[in-house]
Amino acid sequence: MTHTNTPGRHAGAVATEQASQDSKQFPILVLGALGVVYGDIGTSPLYAFREALHATGGGIPTPTEIFGLLSLIVWALTIVVTVKYVGFVLRADNKGEGGTLSLMTLAGNAFAKRPFWILALGVVGASLFFGDAIITPAISVLAAVEGLEVVAPSLTPWVVPLTVVILFGLFMVQRFGTARVSTVFGPITAIWFVALGISGLVRIVEAPEVLIAVNPYHAVQFLIAHSGIAVVVLGAVFLAVTGAEALYVDLGHFGRRPIIFAWLALVFPCLLLNYFGQGAFALRHTEQADNPFFQMQPDWALLPMIGLATAATIIASQAVITGAYSLTRQAMHLNILPRLEVRHTSETLAGQIFMPQINTFLLVAVLALVLMFRSSSSLSAAYGIAVTGEMLVTGLLLFIVMWRIWNWRLILAMAVILPLLIIDLGFFIANVTKFVQGGWVPAVVATFLVVLMTTWIMGRQRLSEKTRRDEVPLEFLVENLSKKKPTIVPGTAVFLTSDIEGAPTALLHSLKHYKVLHEHNVILTVITSTAPRVSDDEKVRIDAYNDLFYRVVVTFGYMETPNIPKALALARKLGWKFDIMSTSFFLSRRSLKPSPKGGMPLWMDRVFIALARNATDATEYFHIPTGRVVEIGTQVIL
Repeated sequence: MTHTNTPGRHAGAVATEQASQDSKQFPILVLGALGVVYGDIGTSPLYAFREALHATGGGIPTPTEIFGLLSLIVWALTIVVTVKYVGFVLRADNKGEGGTLSLMTLAGNAFAKRPFWILALGVVGASLFFGDAIITPAISVLAAVEGLEVVAPSLTPWVVPLTVVILFGLFMVQRFGTARVSTVFGPITAIWFVALGISGLVRIVEAPEVLIAVNPYHAVQFLIAHSGIAVVVLGAVFLAVTGAEALYVDLGHFGRRPIIFAWLALVFPCLLLNYFGQGAFALRHTEQADNPFFQMQPDWALLPMIGLATAATIIASQAVITGAYSLTRQAMHLNILPRLEVRHTSETLAGQIFMPQINTFLLVAVLALVLMFRSSSSLSAAYGIAVTGEMLVTGLLLFIVMWRIWNWRLILAMAVILPLLIIDLGFFIANVTKFVQGGWVPAVVATFLVVLMTTWIMGRQRLSEKTRRDEVPLEFLVENLSKKKPTIVPGTAVFLTSDIEGAPTALLHSLKHYKVLHEHNVILTVITSTAPRVSDDEKVRIDAYNDLFYRVVVTFGYMETPNIPKALALARKLGWKFDIMSTSFFLSRRSLKPSPKGGMPLWMDRVFIALARNATDATEYFHIPTGRVVEIGTQVIL
């Protein structure tokens, strides 16, 4: 009897212990989510209601207009964030991971062979994210520092230089990692949201009638009464929900429950309180509502609020920068972008990375925007197109997931997604009207990146076709070498190849020039899984052709850092005695030449070659010790 019950009690104890650990981790994850996930949307009150007021024509707003604008903001937050993202999008995780590329991979799994249009949607969505990533730091920090103008108008000339200094410093410290500072991000952002809620609540008490804006009737009435400027106003109202996409992007870092809890328990209520507070201030001080967020603060709280706002915008910017690194790494592993340098800034946290090329690109673009537009009000015209475009892409891919992965009936999936897509499309059209004033900026950045990604994808396909055409079938070569063996030398040779069926180019050239073969020859192929992570038990697969040749396939998740020596060390469990000191890695280094008669236009050939030349080499990317690598050069005409 005792023997029978022991496992039951043990299992119950393990389950209880696990639940206890989860409950201890939950508050930490919620706090972390506040700092990373909600930094962007949390700084929107600095400029969203202000720009909505300006969009009405710039005159003194009437109570009806204030109620209408507030109602639009409240319902935009409710429908776009609470219903769409919290209610549906966060459920569409790819084994815990979120983001456009994860959703693209998940939607692609619904088909036997991923259709090109799903890949195209993923490429467009990822490109639009970068369009958003260059604007968020610029507009957020500018808006915070502009609070100095309220304190002393004479400080206005210092706003842009101070913003440039803050942003330059932020990008310069990226190389040192954010592991230490990120621990204070959550608490600071929590204080920021509490300050938002309290400052709004104080003003609501003075004008409680502002709460009638909860009724969506005021939003509809405003749009009907102001049909001539409705599109412009919607473009400004949308600023209140920029940052909603971060809920999904950072899903893998914190999990669905902490993100939802943080939104419903703190972020959403505090945002509503602050927007209503700004509305109440505008009702009572209609002639002063140029910058209601800072103007509604009491004199004693103004400077502390500017300091807190600046800290909050720096945290929001950091979250976007980290998101850009993460998205780029995913794109590299999915072969949508070339390999770029990735530096790990933490020994314990795999997600803490620094990418010098991406950091430089973002720094130059962000500082250029600040110097071009010089105010958050001017820059708000550039904000929106990228975010609304990305939300449309998310909606379309979510529809595929609902229908093909979740197995919803087509009618039900359409009934849910169509109203959400119509709202996204309405916001997108509203933001397109701002194209000339600044909307062209994210559009140009996104188009540039779409061209780069498309060129890389097509170039890789072209290169693969050319290489495969010249390759010898691996099984044919192994069979011939087993019959007529060349000189055998001690040690292990690992030949890297992306083609599972063909003999590696490095092996063919090695036999041609050296006329020897190692006693153990490993044909190694690295595959990126559609899952974000692959367990150690499933990471390595070994097949023996004969005593001389082995086929090893290593599978990494698209969120993992591909480390070949570590993966091969796992092969010891499968019986292969791997010793790095007696192993040589043979890599093929291709010299690419453009061809006027190739499959791609000549300009695309040149762009692809430039991308390939600037890509991080396989030795560094796969963490292979440089002293164990032999590179054999080949020339390929595209």
